[in-house]
Amino acid sequence: MTATSVALIGANGHGLHHREQLAEQEKRGLVRLVGLADTRPVVDPPDGVPVYADHTALLAETKPEVVIVCTPPHTHLALTRDALHAGADVLLEKPPVLDRAEHDALLAEQDATGRVVQVGFQSLASPALVRLRDAVAAGGLGTVRQISVLGCWRRDDSYWARSPWSGRRSVNGRPSLDGALANPFAHAVMQALAVLDLPVIRVEVDWLRVRPIEVEDTATLRITLAGGVRVLVAVTLAGEDFVDGELTVYGDRGTAELTFREDRLRLPGEPVAELVEGRSTLLENLLAFRASGTPLLSGLARTASFTTVIEQLRAAEPPYQVAPEVLAVEDGHRTLVGVNDVLRRCAAEGALMNELSAPWHATVPGGTANA
Repeated sequence: MTATSVALIGANGHGLHHREQLAEQEKRGLVRLVGLADTRPVVDPPDGVPVYADHTALLAETKPEVVIVCTPPHTHLALTRDALHAGADVLLEKPPVLDRAEHDALLAEQDATGRVVQVGFQSLASPALVRLRDAVAAGGLGTVRQISVLGCWRRDDSYWARSPWSGRRSVNGRPSLDGALANPFAHAVMQALAVLDLPVIRVEVDWLRVRPIEVEDTATLRITLAGGVRVLVAVTLAGEDFVDGELTVYGDRGTAELTFREDRLRLPGEPVAELVEGRSTLLENLLAFRASGTPLLSGLARTASFTTVIEQLRAAEPPYQVAPEVLAVEDGHRTLVGVNDVLRRCAAEGALMNELSAPWHATVPGGTANA
């Protein structure tokens, strides 16, 4: 089998993770890295791989079969369009774009060029998600009424200084939305939406921040889907005890639990969550699509519901910053005291933070985190 030629646009930052995966797959003979592009000097480029500051020169000179786009969200539309028109299929980092008009424009470009876009929602590559969807479709949970996500992580001051667009709602007049929902917990949001793959009808959010950034680090997001099913996402980057990501599906015949990244699933009647094996990377899945037509796990059309949610979040009031007295500050970390218990209640009850009694509500305008 001939190795597929791959180029990476956005070779620093998270691009280093892609470079690690590419190096492994190159050893297996699956790919051949033909070029890197970045607007900044590229850190430790591999020997013999050309480096470009201009992605158009990279596309013209290396003619890659697959392009990975790993750049800030506000650059995705233009870069992906250029890659598609250069004849490449694209693995596009999440979020794909930040409004439905751009999403639809990208779908049109995909159709016009005959190429495909796979979006980097690794959570859609989970074999546990496939088994969960099968159980739901077979009626194993009865009628689903709610899907909830709970995640409590910690991010220090350096995380919010990692790039010029970190913690920003917009960059150079373009939306960025580098908050908890659109970036670190985007995978969990997308996985919750993918349990049923239903249209989004309504989006409600209550969010806040614990430091002077422009975006949320703590949020409750409630999404109403067609048919009335609700998705409740309760997450923070200022957490106490670490919760990697718990997805729970509530049906009238029982509940199911899936871990965000560990591919462990417990269905109704099962005592504990079991590992579901068989995960592949999204790049491997894209290569399989190119070779034999294997369905894409995270195709652009499937992620449109996520973009719909993000578009609604752009229109929401900005998150409020809580008062210092409700925080524990140590070694660059700001912990929102009591947040884990509040978010766990929100996830279980399908409630936003401002619908519960939370200790920090009295410290922000209007008595809620988001008036």
